[in-house]
This record gives sequence, C-alpha cells and structure tokens, in this order.
Amino acid sequence: MGGFDPVNRISYHQFESVRHQEVTIAITPPLGLNLAQPDVTLLLDLDGVIQDATLSNAVSDEVVSDWRGRPWVDTVGDNVGGKVTRMLADARDSGVSAFRQVNQRFPSGLEVPMEYTTVRLGGTAGMIAIGRNLNAVAELQSRLIDAQQAVEQEYWKLREVETRYRLLFDASNEAVLLLQADTLRIVEANPAAMRNLGFARGRDLLPEMAADERETFQAMLQRVRQSGRAPGVLLHLGAERTGWLVRASLMTSEPGPMFLVQLAPSSGAREHARETEQTTLDAFVDRLPDAFVVIDRDGVIRRANRAFLDLAQVGGEGALLGEPLGRFLSRPGADLAVLLANLHRHGSVRLFATTIQGELGGETAVEISAVGNTSSRPNHVALLLRDVGRRLSVSEDASSLQAALTEIIQQTGKMSLHSLIKDTVGLVERHYVAAALDLTKGNRTAAAEILGMSRQGFYKKLAQYEMDGHPRAGPYSNK
Repeated sequence: MGGFDPVNRISYHQFESVRHQEVTIAITPPLGLNLAQPDVTLLLDLDGVIQDATLSNAVSDEVVSDWRGRPWVDTVGDNVGGKVTRMLADARDSGVSAFRQVNQRFPSGLEVPMEYTTVRLGGTAGMIAIGRNLNAVAELQSRLIDAQQAVEQEYWKLREVETRYRLLFDASNEAVLLLQADTLRIVEANPAAMRNLGFARGRDLLPEMAADERETFQAMLQRVRQSGRAPGVLLHLGAERTGWLVRASLMTSEPGPMFLVQLAPSSGAREHARETEQTTLDAFVDRLPDAFVVIDRDGVIRRANRAFLDLAQVGGEGALLGEPLGRFLSRPGADLAVLLANLHRHGSVRLFATTIQGELGGETAVEISAVGNTSSRPNHVALLLRDVGRRLSVSEDASSLQAALTEIIQQTGKMSLHSLIKDTVGLVERHYVAAALDLTKGNRTAAAEILGMSRQGFYKKLAQYEMDGHPRAGPYSNK
C-alpha cells in the first residue's frame, strides 16, 4: 500500500502524513469534487475495506474505531449495499465514482442518510470515500414543502377574495368604475355603469363629462390622493349629460394606484330610474324565448337577455357587457360587419342567417332581425336572434338541393369524375347565389356582400347559371 504513482503524485503514506497534520487535500476529479467539509471520510483499500475513518464535528460524538478492518458495505443500511459496490467499482475503473445516497449506520445504532463519492488515490494506495450528511438537505426540503403549501393556501384565499369582489362588483345596482390614477382611463366598469352610462373598459372618463366640470372632478381626485377621502361632487355624465353624485377612493394595486369611483343618480336621474323600474319591459325581455341583444355603433354589447347567454354559453350578463358581438358570429360572409352594412343601407334587417359560436365551443344556427334606434346612423341597435337549428321541417330549397345532389350521385359510373365534381360545384354555387338573393330580397349588391364576392363576380355567376331574371329559371339546373 506504500507504492508511488507518478501520475496522481500521492501515496498512502503521504496521505497519512498530511491527514494527521490536518491539511486539506485538494483533489480535482473530473466531476468537480468539493472536499471542503465532508462529514465522514473513509480511507479504504482496493477491496473496499475500511482502513481509517474521520468524522466532522456534526457527528463527532460517534465512535467508529470498530469500523477498521470491516468492509464498507457492512456498515451501511439494508438494501444499499449495491450502491457501495458500484461506487467502489467505478472508482477502481475510472478513478472517481458518481454521487450516490447511502444510509450510513454508525456503531451506536444511529442511521444517517449520506451522499458519498469515492476517489481512487493511485496505484495500490487504495481509495477515499467522502460523505455529506443529507439531514440538513431533508430539513430544507421539508421547509420548502411547508412554504409551498402556505403559498398555495394564500393563493386560494386570494382567489376566493377575488371571486367575492367580482360577484359584488357585477351584482351592485350602483354604477362603479375603476380608473387608472395617472391617465383616468377606465380599467373596469360594472354592468350598472355600462347599462346606465354606456361606459366600457379602455375609455377615458374625462371626455364623458361636461368640460366645465372636469377641473372640479380632478380637484376631488387630488384631495383623495392627499387625505384618502373627499366629499362627493355632482357631475353630468354620458351622452344625455344626466346628473350623478360621484365619490372616489384610492386603491393600491399593480402596476399602479387606481381610483374606485362610485356613481349615484341625482334627484332627476332618480326620478327617471323610478319610472324605468315601474315598467316591466326588462322582465319581458329577459323571459323572451328568443335571444335579444343591444349593441352600440361599435358593435359592443350593452344588454343581453338570458336566451342570448345560453347561446353564448356564459354564466352571467356581466361576462358579456363590453364585449364585441362580432366575436360570437362565426359564419364567413355573414358576420357583424355585413349585418351592420345591411342595416345602414335598408334601415332594418330580417332573417339574416348566421351562426353563433359559444364560449364552450358550441355552434348554433340563428336568424337575426335587427333595427336601430334611429333610421340613419343609429347609436344603438337591437337584435333578435332565433335559434333555427332545431327546426324539424326542411325548407323547400334544401329539399330540392338534396334531390338534385341525389340525381348527380346516381350518375356515378356513367360520367367522369371531373364532370361529376363540376356539376356538383355548380349546383351548390347556384343554390347559395339564389339563397343570398332571397335573403336580400333581390338586392344584388347586398347579396354579393353576404357571399364575400365583388359585384362583377356576382353578376358573372348570375349569367353563368342563367339567373338574370331572378327568381330562378328552373330548379337547380346547371347549364
């Protein structure tokens, strides 16, 4: 065991001398081994028999003199002897072993989880096994798990608070706004504010009030910044400039502070509200079996009844207010832009066929009738949507189309594939051109818009299918 290896430049006797002088040995194996403060250091021969053992202060109370002369594998816990054998083999073959977790059993009966690596000293000098106590790591892991559980509990508490806030915010009969403190832009508006004043997320509040009252409002907000509260002020808001008593409070949030603004109707607005409450129009609208929606000139939803909530697959009206209606119309060529274009052109729309795409992925075929609050450039549009997906009867046109398609299918084997496809495409094209003309009552420009075609292309289709004299010339003939 006293041989000298010129490659590793360290022998057994040299190791013994520096160990007794309490000098740290700096060995830099390929795995970047750190020998700073090992808890257990075992000097082994090439067969894995313990020649000497050194303990750190953390386990210095243990007496390990009985380990000398015993195989290392006999001093570890059950079912981990294979790990020790692999570390010894790796050290003999490559000079250093990977780190492995071993339950080290001390003579007193104490069993401590340790992480060991084994390094060959060179020649016949044997090996050295260096172990670190994993109890500290286990304690840190336990504390980390406790911290994670505490964070998760706090997260769910915050979610519960947020849910309560959202329910109260949406259910409040009083108009409530959240404003960015620096820009006075609306961050949130509850359904009452949207319904009574037409406010929506993203709008600036100052343009919504009379010009001579803006300085008063900003002065109130400045006082709220300084003292946390201020007396309410009377402002005239909205398109009709009705009177509202406005109060504000400051909220801290990310990315910056916000103002919580509460709006209560003044006496004149209260009388108007009482008159509105005396009517049962809203109750009738909510009980309509057909969907009913009111949108503004930008296509943003301002009112929706229960039937439309079912079509859109949402739980409450608050989830729809302020959202564009166009996101729910999914049929190409029959979207909101086409519907509004027909409304502006004709003053009203009847039986506009399209599809409603629900939040949960459901699709429903509907027919829409729409009218504005004025005959030209309306500020608000009311739409009635009827679910036609459950109709039991098939329209005459659809029956004729199905019969014509059946005739083409029966020609399989008698005509080439190219001819069959050409006749089928022509039959379907002619059907949709005729349906668009029916929908627009013969207005070819509007029909071309519905189909997403140019007027010139639409006229070519009319000539191709001999439909210049609409209504149709013959049932689905493709000449």
